[in-house]
Amino acid sequence: MSKKLLSSAIALIVSSSTFAGGLLTNTNQNILFLRNPARDASWAIDAVYSNPAGLAFLKEGFHLSLNIQSAFQTRKICSTYAPFLANADGYTQNDGSRYYKGEASAPVIPSLQAAYKKGNWTFSGSFAITGGGGKATFNNGLASFESIVSMVPVFGKDFGINQYSVDSYMEGKQYIYGLQLGATYKINEHLSAFVGGRINYVDNHYFGYLKNIQVNNPMTGTMVPASDFFKAMAGQATDPTQKALASLMATATTDKELDCSQDGWGITPIIGLDFKYGKWNFGLKYEFNTNLNVENKTVINTTGFKDYDHGINTPHDIPSLLTIGASYEILPTLRASVGYHHFFDTHASMADNKQDHLSHGTNEYLAGIEWDICKRVSVSGGMQRTDYGVTDEFLSDISFNVSSYSFGFGAGINLSKDMQLNIAYFWTNYDTYKRTQENYNDMSQKLQNIGVPEAIASSLPKISGSDSFTRTNKVFGIGLNYRF
Repeated sequence: MSKKLLSSAIALIVSSSTFAGGLLTNTNQNILFLRNPARDASWAIDAVYSNPAGLAFLKEGFHLSLNIQSAFQTRKICSTYAPFLANADGYTQNDGSRYYKGEASAPVIPSLQAAYKKGNWTFSGSFAITGGGGKATFNNGLASFESIVSMVPVFGKDFGINQYSVDSYMEGKQYIYGLQLGATYKINEHLSAFVGGRINYVDNHYFGYLKNIQVNNPMTGTMVPASDFFKAMAGQATDPTQKALASLMATATTDKELDCSQDGWGITPIIGLDFKYGKWNFGLKYEFNTNLNVENKTVINTTGFKDYDHGINTPHDIPSLLTIGASYEILPTLRASVGYHHFFDTHASMADNKQDHLSHGTNEYLAGIEWDICKRVSVSGGMQRTDYGVTDEFLSDISFNVSSYSFGFGAGINLSKDMQLNIAYFWTNYDTYKRTQENYNDMSQKLQNIGVPEAIASSLPKISGSDSFTRTNKVFGIGLNYRF
């Protein structure tokens, strides 16, 4: 039991992101994006990432952009399952509902972008956190953990067990660092092209435990360690079936611990085009699929879950990405922009082939506006709609993304003719995804996966349950752009 619980905690951290973008991709790599997300037709320094072909229209010279962001996210789940009523902590609602909250933070997200323009050529590079979930802490586990622990009173009812409690904890980090290099060529006064690539390095680390599973002692009425209780029952039992069941429960409810790091790398080829005509500018970028695996470097794994043994590899592809953008100069001091992103998630290899359970790749729709209030100050704002192709089969509390609306606004202050300070705030309003299962968490199969004999696991009645998933997210940023 407990090995499945702890592996679930790992999966949650691996696949949940605090950044804007697709399932694994961070698209907010400059404060100009936070001010206005529709940057896919940009020809400013942030185009190093958002529209690298547009760099052909920079002014001559060297351009540098240093950005610092802070991102904070909560993940909120309400899970309803009747066996939760046996939890002795008193926090289960009368209908069997329990609330779970995870917190993820990335207090410092740096990025550096640079470009050198000389004649028809522009050479550019960047270093940024291009994906990942930042750091996350889960102090009280999740329903996927507890739904299995809640079976302890079910299996232990013949021993007088009708209550349980458990302590679970997991902390982890996931970052994908990206180093991008490329060249832009200005074909003529209207058209330019870009060719380049990004080296991606994945750095993950997880530490967690599942311990102190307790059950009520029917003789004393107190909570006692479950493993010790079932060991005693196994020693006293005369019936072979009861003896085997008590031994199984004693093993399943022992403490488990994990300390595992993961790393891996892959290369993303990138191409782009930009077309500029009069007051219009159009940008196009395509990032190819990044084939990537992560390898375990395990210090301790007493969970019994072999997927986290030392040296095991797991698919971790970064999906290909198509971006299209357009901008228009309404007035010399007023500009509008729109954009579209499509992540080809269904073509990227994921752990357990989860990509097969997506209805479509992620789509994003963006729009924004910028106004020069005066010579020194510009303000901008914009929005982004993110539509994930998740399904009931793809979604779970150990890995969920829900569609959302994001809004950003901020200001640019020209400290001199060559230096600009940017500040911005960006927040996301997530949809609520509700799912009901007639056989909650496919409990019989899960129990068989962790070693419960089929005859015992299949004897469980199917119990319905439901989950409600949502999130909160906010990002603050400050950046400095300089030309010399």
